[in-house]
Amino acid sequence: MTHRIASIPGDGIGVDVTISARTVLDTAAEKYGFSLAWTEFDWSCERYTKTGAMMPDDGVAQLSGFDGILLGAVGFPGVADHISLWGLLIPLRRAFRQYVNLRPVRLLPGTSSVLAGRKADELEMVIVRENSEGEYSAIGGRHNTGQPDEFVVQEAVFTRVGVERIIRYAFELARTRERHVTSATKSNGLIHSMPYWDEIFAEVAAQYPDVRAEQCHVDALAARMVQAPDRIDVVVASNLFGDILSDLAAAITGGLGMAPSGNINPSGEFPSMFEAVHGSAPDIAGQGIANPVAQILAGAMLLDHLGETVAAQAIRASVDEVLTTGATLTPDLGGTATTTALAAAVAASLR
Repeated sequence: MTHRIASIPGDGIGVDVTISARTVLDTAAEKYGFSLAWTEFDWSCERYTKTGAMMPDDGVAQLSGFDGILLGAVGFPGVADHISLWGLLIPLRRAFRQYVNLRPVRLLPGTSSVLAGRKADELEMVIVRENSEGEYSAIGGRHNTGQPDEFVVQEAVFTRVGVERIIRYAFELARTRERHVTSATKSNGLIHSMPYWDEIFAEVAAQYPDVRAEQCHVDALAARMVQAPDRIDVVVASNLFGDILSDLAAAITGGLGMAPSGNINPSGEFPSMFEAVHGSAPDIAGQGIANPVAQILAGAMLLDHLGETVAAQAIRASVDEVLTTGATLTPDLGGTATTTALAAAVAASLR
């Protein structure tokens, strides 16, 4: 079977780690009897500086026929973050109805947590982040620009459909894990949106009596991640809260360089998109020292989504083996290996 995959390496180390991840994915495909047909797109901040657009006007249409998308990091000095994100990543998430941002995190073998004394079995959780509405809304504006009474309005949008489907996704996922869902809320401060979120969470939770459900204020939940991470399994959160909590979760389980994520359209009506959580790190771009693990694991999530679950699990096992052995680690992991050398070691383990 052949899967058509769009590759968007992006900027900075996104290019370096995407090349390496593709090597590992192709090795897995060869071993497990399927193929990946890659098409690369140069959509990036570099393209923006040349053309004034992160991607062409028909970019969504160009990608719509693919089975999946592997995205590198996006962002580079000289191009404001809101331009790079709203010019590429966010439009793709919304056009393809990728309303689930799935961020599994775990303490990988051979790595250590910034939390003293915590073991791997205490540092494994998944953040289910609403990915299409919430606080990341384009509704609003800037008014009276340059005047003493200048002000901005930023609206958050929470629809019943959007809130219910992300919470239901979290409960279904929890049934495959430890049957525990924690909802991140802030209903003591946000008078409309979060009480509404809480109401729908309670409604959905009542339909899953086999899953333990609790709600926790997001600030208290952030503290719990540091003080008692073993009490967390599946977290469901709004767009903004999920974004922040997932980066914190990655930080306590080895760092952003180890964390993958998926922008998922559960129905399969449109392609889903997979990426590392880390940024483009322009200060080390092109030096061949970036850690490719997060992008390799994002590739494994892509294979899972395509139904190639055996190959995906084999990639994760190979990453674990290479990290446990410790002979081929990039500088951020305490080694001297290059990006390509670490990826090559993972590919060799796969074979």
